[in-house]
Amino acid sequence: MELALVWFILLAVLWTGYLVLEGFDFGVGMLMPIVGRNNTERRVALNTIGPVWDGNEVWLLTAGGATFAAFPEWYATMFSGFYLPLLLILVALIVRAVAIEYRGKINSDAWRRRWDRVIITSAWFPSILWGVAFANLVRGVNLDENHQYSGNFFDLLNPFALLGGVVTLLLFLSHGSIFLALKTDGIVRERAEKLAKQFGLFAIVAAGAWAVWGQLAYSRNAWTWGAVGVAAVSLVAAWYLVGAKKFGLAFAFNAVAIAAAVVFIFGALYPNVMPAINDPANSLTIYNASSTDYTLKVMTIVAAIFTPIVLAYQAWSYWVFRKRLHVDHIPEHNELTFSKA
Repeated sequence: MELALVWFILLAVLWTGYLVLEGFDFGVGMLMPIVGRNNTERRVALNTIGPVWDGNEVWLLTAGGATFAAFPEWYATMFSGFYLPLLLILVALIVRAVAIEYRGKINSDAWRRRWDRVIITSAWFPSILWGVAFANLVRGVNLDENHQYSGNFFDLLNPFALLGGVVTLLLFLSHGSIFLALKTDGIVRERAEKLAKQFGLFAIVAAGAWAVWGQLAYSRNAWTWGAVGVAAVSLVAAWYLVGAKKFGLAFAFNAVAIAAAVVFIFGALYPNVMPAINDPANSLTIYNASSTDYTLKVMTIVAAIFTPIVLAYQAWSYWVFRKRLHVDHIPEHNELTFSKA
């Protein structure tokens, strides 16, 4: 198999890891004000992702770095063409990290409410914008003869891309609510169970409509119907298992659905990495956008050495923090207390 194709597949794996893991992070962030009616309940929700959220973002850094190294022209065209939405995502990720770290620094309800609003808002933006970006990749964009993006920001806000944003939003809300039902106990878990059932049903409808639209209108390969089928069966299975209160299996099936969605996106693109809708001859492919064979060989050796280490460390961290959380586990406060002089 050619190394360019190998790295195209590996990028799909990296994006799968990121969307599965960061997807429930975003879901928990968006659901904080719904599952948590007071500070202690919101703290329970936030603590479910506390030990893992920054490790989950490593997948994004790796996917971005691998795209830059393996397909530099794809990276340059995508980041210049999708500049504003990707900048908004980056800002949201930065302020979210600050908010999670600073929320518990001072014992003040006003302080915590302020950072809670930042955490919630910064989870909504990426959840929608990732879907918009990936949907535009599947649909294709305007590229000139030098493979540079020749459209504008509003071209990215087409109906197919906006529906893609709704799909990722609902998938992450469903994923996050299942994760909360799996990781918490008591009143937070009861609320998360109800939300998982509702968002799961909405996700089935929206994702089904988007996938069929994408397959019929934009996919370049018939075999991606298989990925659509796997995603549909997995979402229905996850929704059923939530009703049966088997949250571990429901989470696994939801993860399979997200993985199948990534397979559909990359499969629909192949052999392109960025199709040109104005002139197919201007499309970026895995061949004209890839680095040299030497660069790809070095990347493959490095990935073969370090990827198992990263996976083992991340699996270990999830195992260590595997227990359910309850409001009784949250101390009254251990933050700094300031008073007026």
